Amino acid sequence: MAEGNVITELDKKIVRALQGEFPLVAEPYKELADQIGIPEEVFLARVQAMEEQKKIRKMGAVLRHREVGYSANVLVAWVVPPERLDEIAEQMSACPSVSHCYDRNTAPGWPYNIYTMVHGHSREECEAIVADIAKTCGISEHAMLYSKKEWKKTSMQYFTD
Repeated sequence: MAEGNVITELDKKIVRALQGEFPLVAEPYKELADQIGIPEEVFLARVQAMEEQKKIRKMGAVLRHREVGYSANVLVAWVVPPERLDEIAEQMSACPSVSHCYDRNTAPGWPYNIYTMVHGHSREECEAIVADIAKTCGISEHAMLYSKKEWKKTSMQYFTD
């Protein structure tokens, strides 16, 4: 394994610390570093190194969308010509109401190859967003799959015991 791909035990401790509740204190990284017994400077240097090595893609807040009024969401499965996949995926991904955009394999009787998750304040808003995406991209064939019930919504936890 190339050195840049190695996840050290220290890196695992740092990732575990970062994926928990973020401390709401004046020096949150110092508190996280203290929790795993290292200086804050070492903690921050390892985070920066993992980011540069593309081991960490991003760090950010997770919005509880239903609590702030985004009560409607729909998974949209699109039929996109294979030769336009990258172009269309970039256009769809640029829409602020799209949180996820994936390329998927098709199957007999299921021609859909791009999937987007669209969020809105209402079902009508989601439908308007999807209509706008369809018009912008010149893609008309799609299926809208609305969520009926949320069974689980958690972030992935890495390096757990």
